[in-house]
Amino acid sequence: MAVKHIMPYWVKEMLDDKKIEQIRRKVPEYFSNGDISKEDKNKSLVNFYTENALISLNTAKLLNNISFSKELKKQFDFLEEDFESYLWIINASYYSMFYMAGALLAKEGIKVKSEIGIHMKTFEAMVYYFYLNRKIAKKYLEDFEEAQEESQELLGKEEPINIMQRKAKELMVKYDYEMDKRSKFTYNMGEKAKSAIALTSLRRAIEFYNECLKMIGA
Repeated sequence: MAVKHIMPYWVKEMLDDKKIEQIRRKVPEYFSNGDISKEDKNKSLVNFYTENALISLNTAKLLNNISFSKELKKQFDFLEEDFESYLWIINASYYSMFYMAGALLAKEGIKVKSEIGIHMKTFEAMVYYFYLNRKIAKKYLEDFEEAQEESQELLGKEEPINIMQRKAKELMVKYDYEMDKRSKFTYNMGEKAKSAIALTSLRRAIEFYNECLKMIGA
């Protein structure tokens, strides 16, 4: 299914010259304060990260297939024929990219140790060690940044149980709203938009996984 790439409204800027210069200054500071380390023992983490990246990617693929297949929904005995997992496809796709970034950094002996801002610092370390050295194309890092923005916007930093409680409340509000309007058209448009973003996220994750895997094996 061909899907036109949808630029999320929350992505205000990509990897421009200003951001690159900020990263050039910030990453050495992370080493100074212990947020990032570079040691040979970190190289042992490559397999751990690549395995988790593949698990996340396969999860996203499975959820995607189920969301678009009536046969699979019947096979898994879902109660709702219109079951979809677009939100979790987006999240699993991003985490595949996040783990692959960790694997690529680990190959160079680099590990982001800070729990605070670990996702942003991982992105910045990728830019510093692979883009500035022209080892990876800008496109892949912009894809990584965009996936990160999408995942954080959709799920934030909440614990899973809090996410599910919040989503349940949102669904109830949405249901009441749609019932008042007596219009399925608007609701279906929303589902189409979500499905398009999910497909874009999965495609992006597959490309990122394959590119990083080639670099790890090089």
